[in-house]
Amino acid sequence: MTQPTPAGWYADPSGRHEKRYFDGQQWTEHVNSHGRPGIDPPGAPSHVPTVQRAPEKIQRDVQRAGTAGVAAFAGGGSLFTEPVLVVNQKAKLLEINNEYAVYDQHSNQIGAVREVGQSNLKKAARFLTSLDQYMTHKLQIVDMQGTPVLALTRPAKFVKSRIIVEDPAGREIGQIVQQNAIGKIRFGLESGGHTYGMIQGENWRAWNFSIKDHTDTEVARITKTWEGLAKTMFTTADNYVVQIHRPLEEPLRSLVLAAAVSVDTALKQDSRGFG
Repeated sequence: MTQPTPAGWYADPSGRHEKRYFDGQQWTEHVNSHGRPGIDPPGAPSHVPTVQRAPEKIQRDVQRAGTAGVAAFAGGGSLFTEPVLVVNQKAKLLEINNEYAVYDQHSNQIGAVREVGQSNLKKAARFLTSLDQYMTHKLQIVDMQGTPVLALTRPAKFVKSRIIVEDPAGREIGQIVQQNAIGKIRFGLESGGHTYGMIQGENWRAWNFSIKDHTDTEVARITKTWEGLAKTMFTTADNYVVQIHRPLEEPLRSLVLAAAVSVDTALKQDSRGFG
């Protein structure tokens, strides 16, 4: 028998705010973003970002990443169970919201990433300046029904980034912590005071990453795929293929999924500094 969901603050299922209060029976009008309470009636449809990308282009991304024969286990059709994820950012001349669509290796969209809780001041800063790289960013990873499965926070930073990974109820699962600011970038995958793995940049431009567990064995790989000179120069779109080599246990499973979709937010906001 399914246990009822207790009353409390949860990731806002509409995607308009960071959190919304559930009274034990229904969603209420009480919302909160970045510690600021507000009132916003529930009921609007949940926003699931999509990217108009032809299936043959997604297949080309997979082939360019060299994933043929790498998927050693059958996918279960969800963000947590597919061996290959293709992460596509929405192409736009000015990046005001971070939005990504996530596909499986067969070109089926299985989830998305959306930024939540941005104030008008922050949107203005992103439009007019480069100061947004020093601001806090909050993302939700959602399934195709718009239901949050993970909540990510990249706190305001100066040199090094970190991503706090939480479940929809706000319980911390772990953190993705940048280890260095010079050279090939490294992130630790940490939870409860333990390091469960490491993300290691394989080149100076931080395009490709190897994800290893605590035994230094590669369990996943992130590869940026080339979208073409014009789009690379004039839009903010990025595309990544994530290869997961074997089924993973928690908390590593959630941390790897979070890394797959947040590496762009952690680093590309700093592209002025990392080149």
